[in-house]
Amino acid sequence: MEHITLLLAIVVVTALVFDFTNGFHDTANAMATTISTGALKPKTAVAMSAVLNLVGAFLSVEVAKTISGGIINEEGIRTEVIFAALVGAILWNLLTWLLGLPSSSSHALFGGLIGAAVMSAGWSAVNGPTIVTKVLIPAVAAPLVAGLAAMAATRLTYKIKANPEAKATAKGYRAGQIASAGLVSLAHGTNDAQKTMGIITLALVTQGVVAPGSNPPLWVIVCAGVAIALGTYLGGWRIIRTMGKGLTDLQPQQGFAAQTSAATVILASSHLGFSLSTTQSCSGAVMGAGLGRKGGVVRWSTATRMFVAWGLTLPAAAVVGAGAEFLTKQGPWGIAAVAVLLVAGSGVIWSLSRRKPVDHNNVTADDLDAEPAGVVTTAIAAVTPPPAAGSVAAVADEDLKATIPAPAPTDPTAPPAPAAAV
Repeated sequence: MEHITLLLAIVVVTALVFDFTNGFHDTANAMATTISTGALKPKTAVAMSAVLNLVGAFLSVEVAKTISGGIINEEGIRTEVIFAALVGAILWNLLTWLLGLPSSSSHALFGGLIGAAVMSAGWSAVNGPTIVTKVLIPAVAAPLVAGLAAMAATRLTYKIKANPEAKATAKGYRAGQIASAGLVSLAHGTNDAQKTMGIITLALVTQGVVAPGSNPPLWVIVCAGVAIALGTYLGGWRIIRTMGKGLTDLQPQQGFAAQTSAATVILASSHLGFSLSTTQSCSGAVMGAGLGRKGGVVRWSTATRMFVAWGLTLPAAAVVGAGAEFLTKQGPWGIAAVAVLLVAGSGVIWSLSRRKPVDHNNVTADDLDAEPAGVVTTAIAAVTPPPAAGSVAAVADEDLKATIPAPAPTDPTAPPAPAAAV
């Protein structure tokens, strides 16, 4: 680390800030369904996720190697390019967090990196085949595969009557949901923490600190793991609310199916070096689980906003990254201007978020940013048969009815009550 310059130190710190935003932006991936179904209390859920994110950061470096030596050509890339890329990724992460949209932190990073590299050295600086095979194809395939797997798993769980006592079955699924949420957190640390490792390693390569193609140094792995764990513990409550209650209403069986499916897809992709979006995988699994239950629906208005954010993430971050790189090319004053714009933009977004805060106290409240059901949702609900007797849904309905006091018995000998005045 004796070769680290002031600019490189700024880039490393900025990369860790991005890693921190990645942590609280993606906490919902693992814990949104666990919190919404009541399997874990909000603060307990994010603490558990933070610890497992830290552990996951040490399990693999394949994705980090894809970032540091696959997305862009290392030759001729300046350290300022990495800084500009991170600015685009951080600002987009914060903006989508403010709007409560579960967009992809990974694609924000890729977009910023591509935009900054093209502004710096032209289109030849980008490895097109790698982007197609390890970024774009997984971006389309991951949510579809996770969604279909979650839908199939949900339908299977509702057909299997493992326990005739519905309440006991629900408790069993909640326990399974906690375990699967832990698996998603572990997978998230394995995949997403590596992206910051790759960015820092790429910055070290541009300064000649490490050789091209090198694995991330141990201190990089430790710092990236700690940063994403701290961000996860902070909790991205706005996005947790959207994924837990905004897309669909989940029961424990569905939450278990969604999280298990998403974790399987993420871990398999990490092993293969595919830098997919954990957000898209988990969101697809949640929607698949919502459609897998008979009578379950997806709030497509919320899903549509999420799809739009997915489509805009990479190009929007690329534009910001390219603009930031244009400024950094002007010299030290340009770098300082980009830093000031990053701090100012982050401050404005944070101030706007304080107008209507969402935290662990109101993340599951039904009256916060409630969205009316759409036409499709209302129509499906109208023709949905009631849940079968003995099912978890039926038990939940009976529990709800038990909380409503029964009307007082009437005395047949008592005189009739007077008519209400009009």
